[in-house]
Amino acid sequence: MNGIPTDSFIPRRSVQLRRAEALRLLASVSFGRVIFTRDALPAVRPVNHLVDDGEIVIVRTRLTSRLTSVVRAEPDVVVAYEADDIDPIAQLGWSVVVTGIARPVTDPELIARYERLLRPWVDGAMDSIVAIEPTLVSGMRLVEKKCG
Repeated sequence: MNGIPTDSFIPRRSVQLRRAEALRLLASVSFGRVIFTRDALPAVRPVNHLVDDGEIVIVRTRLTSRLTSVVRAEPDVVVAYEADDIDPIAQLGWSVVVTGIARPVTDPELIARYERLLRPWVDGAMDSIVAIEPTLVSGMRLVEKKCG
């Protein structure tokens, strides 16, 4: 199949994360997926990110990207952002989803700061920065279920 052994099932349970823990975990990884609406349908793009002051998810993108076009065309556009770290063998780990308002970052000082902190991981000019204000933060951790 996909190289993951299925003969050693580990009983698991899902534990809901508090907001602060979810944002801390989100800040511990450098990429995720932004979900937005494109032509009235959901669109998903992998991007890298950072969490600033535990409250704002920053995504660096191209000025000509679909995400940037949507954010610039619609004030207060709602997007979701998801990142996770789940072990494919043990199937243990966590997943966090942030839903909130996406806005372009226009402050020159913030742009310069985020350009220093957030390096693009694909070739091409990443000349736009989008901030997502996390209104709803949900997360869960998959942990081993203790028997007995």
